Amino acid sequence: MSGQAQQVLETDHPIIDPAILRQVLGRFATGVAVIAADTPSNGMIGMTVSSFNTVSLDPPLVLFSVARKAFGLSPLLKSNGFSVNILGLEHVDVSNRFARAGADKWADTAFRLTETGTPVLEGAIAAFECAHYAQYDGGDHVVVLGRVLSLHCEYEQKPDPLLFYCGRYHTVGNPL
Repeated sequence: MSGQAQQVLETDHPIIDPAILRQVLGRFATGVAVIAADTPSNGMIGMTVSSFNTVSLDPPLVLFSVARKAFGLSPLLKSNGFSVNILGLEHVDVSNRFARAGADKWADTAFRLTETGTPVLEGAIAAFECAHYAQYDGGDHVVVLGRVLSLHCEYEQKPDPLLFYCGRYHTVGNPL
């Protein structure tokens, strides 16, 4: 891509090739999380995301985005709440399982249900139990904001997080 200029429309908005955009966005390392919910119509659902982020400390808000074509989007939006489970280096298989559509994602997955009935993955390096706060149009995705109701974290250990960078899994190197 170096040295290539993007074609510009009369409106001065560049035409961005989605394949190139995906490649360039892949240069931003992200954490990997599983969004999980117990839904009225579909039972327990889960999906891997790398778009998780904080929004606000007061009120405590987090966000993630889900493709509009994702099977679990509609049931997720109808659920009472959801969990965001931050994955560690040992969770590559969990990430891959929840990234696929159709398979029984929960068969070999250790989890517990919180007091509100929200599934939280056992062994996640951190988890946020959330109530729906807002949803926004994000083009071919829906941006979901959740209000954090409860936190789960292993404070004694600091396990290596699972990262996604340039289309592959990675982990953190040595601190600077």
